[in-house]
Amino acid sequence: MSKIIPYVLMLAAALVSFQASAQGRIAVVNLEVAIMQTDEAQAQMESLRTQEDYQADKTEFDQLRAEYDELVASIQKDMSVMSVDEQQAARKKLASKQADLEHVAGKLQQAEQLAGQEILQAMSPKVQEVLRELIATEGIGLLLQRNSVIHADAGYSITAKVTDKLNQMAVASE
Repeated sequence: MSKIIPYVLMLAAALVSFQASAQGRIAVVNLEVAIMQTDEAQAQMESLRTQEDYQADKTEFDQLRAEYDELVASIQKDMSVMSVDEQQAARKKLASKQADLEHVAGKLQQAEQLAGQEILQAMSPKVQEVLRELIATEGIGLLLQRNSVIHADAGYSITAKVTDKLNQMAVASE
């Protein structure tokens, strides 16, 4: 009886592995990254960054950042010789400059997020088509969104394949 147990265990392990392979492989994908890395998305984001409003905000951000850095350096240099009132005034001025900087950075980030959402929404039908094709050709039995997975080796990711297929679709449609 004890000689049969190892054979039964080996048979059970073989059946489990056969069943798992029959169900298809597991893959993960980060759809946002896949879409935003396409040539089309990159071109649209670059178009956003060349718009007059965005450029004006970017110039203001760069100017505020330089002023903020200069103010920080000045305060750090002179802090030891400043009176308590001067230190308070300097901190208040620094906080005001930081608030201005964060406001302009928020405008830039909001513009990019809005453009990104529009790109994601516009490319959604193409992505679904690409995913159906990859699921069929790769024999994928379970596809998970990357941000819902705790760990997955790079070999499980099909994100780059999705990006490549989307780029191929864009070239084919031109």
